[in-house]
This record gives sequence, C-alpha cells and structure tokens, in this order.
Amino acid sequence: MRSDSRPPLILTAGAIAGLLFLHLPILLIFLYAFTTDERTYQFPPPGLTTQWFAVAWNRADIWPPLYLSLKVAALSTVMALILGTLCAAAMARTRFFGRDQISLLIILPIALPGIITGMSLRSAFSIMDIPFSTWTILMGHATFCIVIVFNNAVARFRRLSGSIVEASMDLGANGFQTFRHVILPNLGSALLAGGMLAFALSFDEVIVTTFTAGQQSTLPIWMLNELVRPRQRPVTNVVAIVVFVTTFVPILIAYYLTRGGSETAGGGK
Repeated sequence: MRSDSRPPLILTAGAIAGLLFLHLPILLIFLYAFTTDERTYQFPPPGLTTQWFAVAWNRADIWPPLYLSLKVAALSTVMALILGTLCAAAMARTRFFGRDQISLLIILPIALPGIITGMSLRSAFSIMDIPFSTWTILMGHATFCIVIVFNNAVARFRRLSGSIVEASMDLGANGFQTFRHVILPNLGSALLAGGMLAFALSFDEVIVTTFTAGQQSTLPIWMLNELVRPRQRPVTNVVAIVVFVTTFVPILIAYYLTRGGSETAGGGK
C-alpha cells in the first residue's frame, strides 16, 4: 500500500465517531453557556445570549473558590517540582538495593483510584488530629503532582550523560554551579512540562479534594454544588469554560514541550 493512500472509509468513520464521543460533551458545555434558558438543557437552545458571562463575573461566591483553586494548584506545582526532581535525581543517578521497588512506590499514587487516596488521607488527618485547611488540600494534591514531575524528570535524567557532570566538576565547578549551569538547563523543558501538567491536574481535581477540603470549596467542588440548583445553570457552564481554558493551555504547552515522547509524563488522575 502506498504511504499516501487514503485510509479505508470504515477507519475514517470510526475516527470521526471517536472524536465526537470524546469532544461533543465539551462542545455542549460551550453551547449551553450561551443559552437564554436558565433552568433546563433543552435542545436546541431557545435562544443565545452572552449575559451569563456578566452574571458569572458579578457572582461574589465564585471568586473565593477560584482563588483557592489557583493557590492550591500553584503551591502543589512548586512542591512537586522540588520533591519530584529530587526523587528523580536519586532514582536515575544512583544505584542501590531496592531502587526499582522505591520507584514503584513513588509512582503508585497516580495509579490508585482518587477515592482510595482521599479516604487514606482523611483517615490519616483524623488520626493525627490535623484540622482541614488549605494545607490538607495541598498535601492531597501533591500525592499525584509529584508523580507527574517525577515521570518527566526521571526520563530526562536517564537521557543526560553523566560525563558532562563529571566534566563540570573536573573544571572546578561545585555542586550548586553544576546543577545551575549544566543539569538545570538540560532539565528545563521537562520540568516546565511536568509543572504545567501538575498545575492543570491540581486545578480541576475533585475526588481527593472532597476528602481533604473540610468546609472549604475549590472551584470544581463549587461547580458540582451548583449543578443541583435549578436556577442560573448556564453560569456553571461559563465557569466550566474558565476551568477548561485554565487546564487546556498548560496541557497544550506541555504536549508541545514533550511531543518527542521520551519525557512525557504518565497518565493523570
């Protein structure tokens, strides 16, 4: 078969059906952010309006959850960049008994169901008498954010030749100078991609947050609570668009930074 030949019709139809299945619900969210009906989701919408964007902007109850989500996502990303990079350096640059088993333990939280992680953290906080706060949410999000950064950094570390580190030390550079001028520039894009993915996953996390937030409400939890209300449902769709853009942009940038495939992070929550 020639490389420029067209795929069979059944494959084309299957690809289109798969794309519609994945993305049609997202398109419906965008559509119903402009509907004039504030109670139901009748199709087609009875009319289109942009009034709900102004309504959402003036809703005072939206801003605290938004600020909390941004704060937790930013802090989780910083923590993940520090701890994930250190873990990756230890796993990739040294050899010791049980290294593979410890690596498995590091990536295990990303494979566990979120409800298991949330229940475990809630039980631990209760046993240690730790009150629920922003820090408990942060610790919950860090369990999977660290893994995202670790997966990116360890892949890049394994591609990094140890000879350039030895050459730097032979030329008189100390450990900090070697890290700053040799290691960090080689890790830059991997860490940036991992940090963006971690931020996106933290910003829209629901399950773990439900178990670790106490009486606080992040933006995704606020959206879940609003969905059960019969009025101003389009406002929830407007906020969903904000969440979509906030998470899509970092993921898109991370994709372009890691599209070579060798340092792409593992699956997300």
